[in-house]
Order: sequence, then C-alpha cells, then structure tokens
Amino acid sequence: MRDRPVTLAAITGAHGVTGEVRLKLFGEGVAALKRYRAFNDSGDGSGLTVVKLKDDGKGGAIARFAEVPDRTAAEKLRGTALTVRRSEMPPLPEGEYYHADLIGLPAVSTDGEALGECIAVENFGAGDVIEIRKADGKKFMVPMKPQAVPEWTDERIVIEAGWVE
Repeated sequence: MRDRPVTLAAITGAHGVTGEVRLKLFGEGVAALKRYRAFNDSGDGSGLTVVKLKDDGKGGAIARFAEVPDRTAAEKLRGTALTVRRSEMPPLPEGEYYHADLIGLPAVSTDGEALGECIAVENFGAGDVIEIRKADGKKFMVPMKPQAVPEWTDERIVIEAGWVE
C-alpha cells in the first residue's frame, strides 16, 4: 500500500476572532474527519492539532487548532490542505476504495493492452468516474462500475475493452 498524503479537507478561511477556521470537506462529512486528532498541512510540513471540530450545517466544518491562536493566524491558513498519511486511514470493506488509491495506477484493458494511467476520480452525481491519460496525452473517462472496471488492485486497474476509446 502506498503511504502518500491524502487530502481530507482544506481551510477556506477564518471563522470568528478566536482562531477558528472554516473547512471544505473532501470525505464523508465531519464524523469521518473526527477520527483524526492531528493533520499534516500542505504548507511548511508542520502539523495542526485538533482542539474542536463541529459541523457548520452547510456541508463543511468549523475547526479550532491548538497552533492557531487568533484570527490573523487563521487567515494565513486559507487554502491549506489538511492531510493524513494513507496508512492512518481505516481499512475498507471488499469492493470499496479510496480515490487516492486509484490515482497513479496503470490501466490495462481486459485484452491486456496498456492504456495509460489513472489521473483523476470524479463524481458528477451518478457515481465515480475515473479519468485515464494515454501515453499520447489523450484522455478518456470510464464509470467505476463492474461492467466497465471488472477489477482493480494496488497494482493496476483493469478496464473492459469495449469501454476503451
């Protein structure tokens, strides 16, 4: 398992005058974020220790970090990505995946043809769609459904040949 940083949230700005920050969440809500007591940040590599974390009622969260004493310090963190190492994330049941596990994997067809590399996982409302960049730079997208992607492992993604553009 690759142990790269996985972004779970981003600081969008200060909240109030005591150093709290607003968070944009990239996971499954505040409950999933609460399992982590500290985050690495995308800036100078220092960590941020959670003192308080609550739902903002709008799909985001409000957080207070021990290292952020006031609004001025909170404002400086705008745009900071909050990450954890992949190994800190809980294991998933069979058939589930973290987007971070798919990005960077080579893609091959069921016919054995090398297709390229997974560069993104998007969700436009009807389920996940993976984006594959071919060696020539062209890209195509495939729904992350069993009929299109019958198999994926830590080493590769297998795409049904009929879905290859």
